[in-house]
Amino acid sequence: MADSTSEYVTLVSCDGFEFILPRSTACISGTIRRMLDPASKFSEALTGRCVLETLTGVVLEKVCEYFFYNEKHKDQANVPDMDIPPELCLELLMAADYLDT
Repeated sequence: MADSTSEYVTLVSCDGFEFILPRSTACISGTIRRMLDPASKFSEALTGRCVLETLTGVVLEKVCEYFFYNEKHKDQANVPDMDIPPELCLELLMAADYLDT
């Protein structure tokens, strides 16, 4: 069991892929931030592990890529577009809504 103040968290897709990210990067998502909030009493806050049952590994990988992209460019103007495969657009839109991103 991870410490609730651990610098890293694990995001797990419905098909078992795991992505380890810095807590600050993952918390770009409002949903994940609330899951990991120690005051929330959610098990994710204790374990530092969020299982995202509605997201496949392919979609979650792109979401994680976006989190890093967002963090890298957060204070910049004229940010280049992120490369998103057209076949993932609908699933990523639904994931963004679910993750409050």
